[in-house]
Parts: sequence; structure tokens; C-alpha cells
Amino acid sequence: MEKNSSTDLEHQKFMRLAIIEARKAAILDEVPIGAVVVHDGQVIGRGHNMREKFQDVTYHAEMLAIMEACTNLHSWRLEDCDLYVTLEPCIMCSGAIVNARIKNVYYGASDPKAGAVDSLYHLLNDSRLNHQVKVHAGLLGDECSQMLKDFFRAIRKKRKALRRKNRATP
Repeated sequence: MEKNSSTDLEHQKFMRLAIIEARKAAILDEVPIGAVVVHDGQVIGRGHNMREKFQDVTYHAEMLAIMEACTNLHSWRLEDCDLYVTLEPCIMCSGAIVNARIKNVYYGASDPKAGAVDSLYHLLNDSRLNHQVKVHAGLLGDECSQMLKDFFRAIRKKRKALRRKNRATP
């Protein structure tokens, strides 16, 4: 069995912090997606989905983590920062990542329906843009994917139970 390098363990540590953020979203009945921004080995931004709570389409985990990081660094430029996120970023978040000039993005699960990093588009590596981001896909991907599957399975189960209840009541 091959040993993990200290760098691999550090990346896993930061992704686990993003997973903790995702669990916070799930507690709020939000899609469980979490993100952290890291600068010089320290987390400077955290976020989890809060679209439903605030009824604001921009309240994605990545956006909130980036906003907090910018506040903490007193700059919109996050050139020496890395982003860890549990799900492949969408178009909006990918645009923010490029504009913030984030150096590396580590994501867990792929998003075949809305992913703008590898699945549908390749925005972070588009040479026509002013900045390209190094992408590292699949970090703790199985765990991140399972968390999303469990969340949506529970929602479908609740909806089914509600439909049954509504049919049973006169």
C-alpha cells in the first residue's frame, strides 16, 4: 500500500473542511456543497450553499468563500490562493474564480448537469480568458458524491411520503 505524501494529506485536510461546510448546508436543507479558500496554508474563506435561505442565486458555496477571502485579504485578487470545493463549480462560480485569479481549484464530485470546469465547459482553462487556473479533480470525490446522492435521495423520499399523505387525506 502506497503512503500518502504530506501534500496529499494537506489537500485532503482542506477538502474535509469543505465537506464540513457542505454538511452545514445540508442542516439548512440546502444542497450540500461547501468550499474553503486557502492562503499560505490557512483557511481565509469558508462558504456553504445558502440560496434557499436568502433566496439569492449568488449564494453558492464558492461565491461566499471567495467573498470572505477577499475581505480577509483586503483585495479582490486571490492570486496565491487555492479553492477547495465539494462539487465542480458552475459557470457563475467559475467566472468568479477566474476573475479573482485563484491559482488552484480542487474539487470533489463532478457535475454533469452544470459543471463548468470539466463536465460541460472548461472555463478555468480557457486560453481566451485573462487567467487560467490549475484544476485538480476528484479529491475525495466518492465521499463528496455520496453526500449529494444521500441528500437528494432523502428529498425524494420526503416528497413521496408527502404525496402519499395528501392522497390519504380526504
